[in-house]
Amino acid sequence: MSKSLLTACAVFLLSSGAAMAHATLEQGEAAVGASYKAVFRVPHGCDGKPTNTVRVQIPEGVITAKPMPKAGWTLEKVAGAYEGSYEYYGRTLTEGVKEVVWSGGNLGDDEYDEFIVRVYLTSGLPVGETLYFPIVQECPEGAAERWIERPAEGQDPHDLENPAPGVKLVAKPQAH
Repeated sequence: MSKSLLTACAVFLLSSGAAMAHATLEQGEAAVGASYKAVFRVPHGCDGKPTNTVRVQIPEGVITAKPMPKAGWTLEKVAGAYEGSYEYYGRTLTEGVKEVVWSGGNLGDDEYDEFIVRVYLTSGLPVGETLYFPIVQECPEGAAERWIERPAEGQDPHDLENPAPGVKLVAKPQAH
């Protein structure tokens, strides 16, 4: 194997390992005007400490959030007013779940888990843009991992130290 190929493989492995260190979404794209199963991947605890709480902020334009319960974790849905109103199957919604909190669990620093929320992405969300779901992992003794950074206009999200998980918004496929 050539030296340049070995170097390229090493760079790939190192960079892919770094990418796995962040909280991410399983799917990279989601259609506006449709339901979306957001699977948040939490790859570790906090610097040797287990994660005991996972908080997911639900962004504006995302409604009807229904989290999946997890055995061994307590589930809390924090409701609040939306900035606007949204039409959903003949109803006008002005409030709903703004944050989902799983607490009381024990995700070891050397373990991985997924936290799932089914949502509806309203048709007013901008196709082609990325929608971010900030996440905070809370650990014992006040330790935390805050995956809350959003890139500035033109900034590469990979340059952020603690990027919020994001999903690219795409147009809803046309029915045949």
